[in-house]
Amino acid sequence: MKVIIIMGSKGDLEWSKKAALLLEELGIPMVMRIASAHKVPLKVLEIIKEYETEEVVFITVAGRSNALSAFVDAQTARPVIACPPYSDKFGGADIFSSLRMPSGVCPLVVLEPEQAALAAAKILALKDNELARRIKKYQDHKKTIIENDDQALTNNQ
Repeated sequence: MKVIIIMGSKGDLEWSKKAALLLEELGIPMVMRIASAHKVPLKVLEIIKEYETEEVVFITVAGRSNALSAFVDAQTARPVIACPPYSDKFGGADIFSSLRMPSGVCPLVVLEPEQAALAAAKILALKDNELARRIKKYQDHKKTIIENDDQALTNNQ
């Protein structure tokens, strides 16, 4: 059981590290790879074939024209989560390349890397009760932060 993060280029590494941090916190093994669907599609296929016989979720990270997510999804029956980095260059319009998919292709789209990691974790937790417990603990911690912030604000008014 692991998450495979495929980036379109080295420029996607900082974005992907945000997802990797949460996966590490939840104790989920992961692998990061770089392969462009436009420039080295055969390498993308090799990566998919290397891991798809295992219980994996793919997270794809590619901006601009996000062919990577659709390409990976079309080649595997494993879940694919597209997590394209946001770009101000096109006023966010490049997100449409992650949202509009041809028939038979359905990567999920999650815009924040931490949430993409959480979505992958929840998919893997369908068969792992211990992971589900760690996810619940993580979510409870996030709730506690909000409660504590509210209490601190209330006490200072």
